[in-house]
Amino acid sequence: MSIYEKIYEIAADQYGLITCEEAKEIGIPNIELVKLAHRGKLEHISHGLYRISKYIPTQFDVYAEAVKTVGSDAHLYGESVLAFHGLIPTNPTTLSVSTSQRVRKTLPKHIRLIKINTIEPTVYYEGIPSQSVANAIRACIGSIISERLIDAVNAAKRIGLITASEEISIKKEVKNDRQSSKQ
Repeated sequence: MSIYEKIYEIAADQYGLITCEEAKEIGIPNIELVKLAHRGKLEHISHGLYRISKYIPTQFDVYAEAVKTVGSDAHLYGESVLAFHGLIPTNPTTLSVSTSQRVRKTLPKHIRLIKINTIEPTVYYEGIPSQSVANAIRACIGSIISERLIDAVNAAKRIGLITASEEISIKKEVKNDRQSSKQ
């Protein structure tokens, strides 16, 4: 199996993306990724991240790229999770990604890094590591108007992204925040 075929095996299941770290795990040094990019078989996306050139784009590519750019323990966070599912209108030019690890590289301006201290369970939506929809809505309390969050809760429940108990709990939290902000 050629180096490119090994890379393709990994990248095909990850929106065409492969990190230098992932390549190193299968015995491919960084210089080989650079060579393949120079030959046009890979596209350099950002520091340590490449995409196979013969890839059919999807609507989720920007989310996968943002998470992979930040690092191996990163996941979509807050507003970006809600935007991913189309639950609320958000700013499409900025993606929120969280990590518990230190990020030393310079990130693109469209990625807003959220440093978290506690590691919460990661869920996968369309293969992309993410904060759960319920926790994402909770993370947006105070930064998104209450009516939009209630609409997001209703939509998430309707399409099965949250349970009935989560719906009740989150609506209470939003209502409590609304009352405390009025005082």
